[in-house]
Amino acid sequence: MKIVAATLATIGHSGPFKDDRPLRLAGLTLDPPRVGELLVKIEAAGLCHSDLSVINGDRPRPMPMVLGHEACATVVEVGDPDDPQFAVGDRVSLAFLPACGACVRCLSGEGYLCPKGAAANGKGELLRGGFRLHDAGADVHHHLGVSAFADHAVIDRRSAVKIEGDVPPEIAALFGCAVLTGVGAVLNSAGLRPGESVAIYGLGGVGLAALLGAVAGGGNPISVIDPVAGKRALALELGAAEAFAPGEEDGVAPPDVVIETVGKAVVLQRAYALARRGGRVVTVGLPNPAETFSIPAVSLVADGKTIIGSYLGSSIPARDIPRYIALWRAGRLPVERLLTSVSPIAEINALFDILASGHAVRQVVIP
Repeated sequence: MKIVAATLATIGHSGPFKDDRPLRLAGLTLDPPRVGELLVKIEAAGLCHSDLSVINGDRPRPMPMVLGHEACATVVEVGDPDDPQFAVGDRVSLAFLPACGACVRCLSGEGYLCPKGAAANGKGELLRGGFRLHDAGADVHHHLGVSAFADHAVIDRRSAVKIEGDVPPEIAALFGCAVLTGVGAVLNSAGLRPGESVAIYGLGGVGLAALLGAVAGGGNPISVIDPVAGKRALALELGAAEAFAPGEEDGVAPPDVVIETVGKAVVLQRAYALARRGGRVVTVGLPNPAETFSIPAVSLVADGKTIIGSYLGSSIPARDIPRYIALWRAGRLPVERLLTSVSPIAEINALFDILASGHAVRQVVIP
């Protein structure tokens, strides 16, 4: 079938993107789904720093590629007519790692570390191999198994989690990345216990989702650090006790848990220094691969701190997305407060300028 998608031809763009226009809206050919795959109509897709890091070259990926990995969609066609889980018309939230379900990591409850899913994502292919997107006969790569900046996509069924149909699409989209990653970092990776103190570096979509998770999990007190005054003000409204600009957090009592969402090695070093002795530092940011993180080696023993890498918020999407939606319904996870704007996909390049400026939390595009 013919679709319209936002395609990135090359990496390393520095902006302004509204002038450079690295993402080109163009017609592509989309193959039908194979057994184990779904054809979905994209209803809403969120813009994330993981997309921006491909555009600017911080996270190199094979080109050309259709970006977008956080979305809400409706199933249009099921590759396996006897699929026991999905049917035409189902509403789904899309997650960015299609775990195979059969490897040691998946069987150990660590599907977010699935090597087969990670390898497919790194190659820009779907989990079962190869490409379903083509431009005049040439293959186009998939971003994290989703490629949501399009009106339709073919995904592996393991990238989809069925949700109820009454969740607004612009809200449902956020559960697939921002909420899974941020809330999961606090509740899964850090294992927050009620009454533990928390500090969060970075208040983008993931950082503010981490704040929502810390509030829901009973963190107290919660401190946040971000350079944007408007984001700090929003964090205080959402339950933070203190909000600081970077460099002003020295007076914070060393917390039990520190969440780093910025994706800069220097910020991770600050997060490690801030944590109390015996504290837990969880990092979800994705720095440029050339950046290195340095700490005094003796401090790992002398201070007893733990550094935890958190991918996908150490989440199992099929388990955690329904849980987090239930918390949202109960008013305990106000995900709608993360939404900065809803715009047509034609504005996507200008929207990435806003994201790069640091002034957006979560922007959503409608194909």
